[in-house]
Amino acid sequence: MKKTLLTLMAAAFTLTAVATDYDLNKPFGFCTVSSRTDATSTYNITGGGCYTYPVPDGFTGRVTVLPSDGPDVDMKAKIQNGIKNNEVLILDGSNGDFYVSSNIGNTFSNRTIIGINNARICTKWHVTDEIKAALDAAGVPNMSTSSGTGGTLSNGKSVSEEAEYNTRQIIINLTQDNSESYRNSGILTLQNCQNVIIRNITFIGPGSIDVSGSDLLSFTGTKNCWVDHCSFSDGMDGNFDITNESDFNTVSWCTFSYTDRSYMHQNTNLVGSTDSGSQFEKDKGHLNTTFAFNNWGAKCRARMPMARIGKIHMLNNYYTCAGNATACINPRSNSEFLVEGNYFATGVIKVFSQSSATAVTWKDDNYIAESSVSKPSSFGTVTVPYDYTVAPYADVPTVVTEKAGATLFTSDPSGISQTRTSAITTTEYYDLNGRRLAEPQRGVNIRVERMANGQVITSKVIK
Repeated sequence: MKKTLLTLMAAAFTLTAVATDYDLNKPFGFCTVSSRTDATSTYNITGGGCYTYPVPDGFTGRVTVLPSDGPDVDMKAKIQNGIKNNEVLILDGSNGDFYVSSNIGNTFSNRTIIGINNARICTKWHVTDEIKAALDAAGVPNMSTSSGTGGTLSNGKSVSEEAEYNTRQIIINLTQDNSESYRNSGILTLQNCQNVIIRNITFIGPGSIDVSGSDLLSFTGTKNCWVDHCSFSDGMDGNFDITNESDFNTVSWCTFSYTDRSYMHQNTNLVGSTDSGSQFEKDKGHLNTTFAFNNWGAKCRARMPMARIGKIHMLNNYYTCAGNATACINPRSNSEFLVEGNYFATGVIKVFSQSSATAVTWKDDNYIAESSVSKPSSFGTVTVPYDYTVAPYADVPTVVTEKAGATLFTSDPSGISQTRTSAITTTEYYDLNGRRLAEPQRGVNIRVERMANGQVITSKVIK
């Protein structure tokens, strides 16, 4: 009995990177179903077949461990190719941050992207003090953000809002970049993807600014994905937006924040992009999303999240965004919200506002520290088609502060200090007669991928 107990304790110790009673270390919520109402319509979300580190020795998928090449090197192509050519891409932060020149766009399915050793992906461009000073001098923060108050930029592009128009023209004048390439300073867009897992990565943006630019992470038409234990800071337009018929996604144990690099437009998370028109009609029935055990923190001002149409489950999230400009939780047109076990800390005085939502269930187990803030009213009944457990709100500050964000697979004793030695290290090509080729030739080839120990883990015919 004693030996068995020690064995169990040892096994538990290997999971200390995710050791809370509430962190299941596996997909949960809307990403595990394919219906907003039917609990029997489950979905087996696997990503690339593995979403932990070290990768198990028996795993036979394609794996690449990618280190950073340093701050002066654009890692966009390597990251993009790593996702394209591998079921599992591991970003190893041991050599420092990964820098990307512009947003990485990918259409793929059945993939896992994991960060180890404090992996951070950063945009190369960022908002400078010179830009902020010029915007201040022009009075941009006091300008209108309503459509119809803008104008035509010197590069010929029309902008509908006054603040955005002046911001973009000032940056053109300062940078002489008429193409406005800086507006693509996001990190990753998943377009029409399914069954993707992203874990333990820090996303660092250029600073929020009103130019209709890129998000740090964006889902468009993307389904059954799990974003877990990631950190998002200083997204240009948003930190993480989910739009255009995306569906059945879970965002768990993530942190969202801004620093002094950000200037305005700290609108962190949007679900659903419009209240009307053809895209609104296409979105109907979609955008179902779980947000669980996340933290919206420093300088977040709005959209935590703001959502349309979807059924949104807000479970045990922690709000420490004191002084936020507008409501944290903002149901909009045709949305349904189930809000339970969330904790709104001191200083968060704008908690909830809805406009044309279909239903809101605001449970009594939410906690609002500010006594001047009234508890929102429920109307309608919202349920979700999966099993879950609500943590007591009193536990939320401790567990979320300790565990949310990119806190897994680090070099401390509870994590990982070395990359997996059995990762794929060589890819070889052969013709059908067994002769090795320097590169794939026209016709039929055989591709062989080997582990560091020489073991062949996969062999595929390529046409």
